[in-house]
Amino acid sequence: MLLAGIDIGTLTCRLLVAEVNPPDGFKVVDADRRILRLGEGVDQHKRLSQAAMDRVVATLKDWKEKTSQYPLNATVVVATSAVRESDNRQDFLARITQETGWEVEALTGDEEARRTLLGLRFGLPPAITDFLGLDIGGGSTECILAQEGKAPAVISLDLGVVRLLERAFHHDPPTAQEIHEAEASIDQELAKASKAFGPMPRIPLVGTAGTITTLAAMAQGLPRYVSARVHNYELTLPTIKRLEEDLTTKIGPQRLAMRGLEPGREYVIVAGTVILRRVMETFGFDTCRVSDFGLREGILVDKAGKLKNLE
Repeated sequence: MLLAGIDIGTLTCRLLVAEVNPPDGFKVVDADRRILRLGEGVDQHKRLSQAAMDRVVATLKDWKEKTSQYPLNATVVVATSAVRESDNRQDFLARITQETGWEVEALTGDEEARRTLLGLRFGLPPAITDFLGLDIGGGSTECILAQEGKAPAVISLDLGVVRLLERAFHHDPPTAQEIHEAEASIDQELAKASKAFGPMPRIPLVGTAGTITTLAAMAQGLPRYVSARVHNYELTLPTIKRLEEDLTTKIGPQRLAMRGLEPGREYVIVAGTVILRRVMETFGFDTCRVSDFGLREGILVDKAGKLKNLE
């Protein structure tokens, strides 16, 4: 079946049109992503700004026109951290429906993690059944402990690249003190995951979303993003530390000269790199397998499964 999925994220909005046939059929037909920073200021003001909402609605109207060219079985539109935490979310969601005709589901943190897990599993080799899934978003970070024969353990942390940037990094490049304070904030949130999961079993770490896929592209020095080169790439902790050292000695415009760094991420990439490093250090991971499959794919897999059950 041909499905369209849209993920309205805190930093990035993503569109995916794909032919989905569970359990293993997935063919991308069209895709787009735009860094729109919907969540700017939400951590402090608990409201979506008018300018940010305007950017997102304009993009959704473009995508409405684009997706109308396809004979779709269904379109799924979801929103994550910035929307679920904002006091004016209902006005924003009503505006989207009025201007595009799409109903938007504001996902809870647990539901975001569940659908991310569906996407991760779909993109992994069949031999990898047990793993810790990590989705570093703009406003939240989802940790998903997947073990065969057990229900997944999920926790959504109050931690994301936009949120951490606004809370901890006030200079560019950041000062050593700011990095130390960022680490303390990260560790405070990771303590919740440690408590929820208990001792971490010896399983792979699988990471998804923009920070991790961008670091994989940067590690390889890719002049342009190539999903096939990024998906299932193994990021090592020494490589992450090397990239962090390089990123934290530059200012934003200088970072843009680094191969693999997507424009629009030149400031948030520092926060994301520190988050990934601390996750790996805290839980004892030497490598992170990179997945280009995540929430965007998961919402389509979820929808395809529901439609198949109705047949």
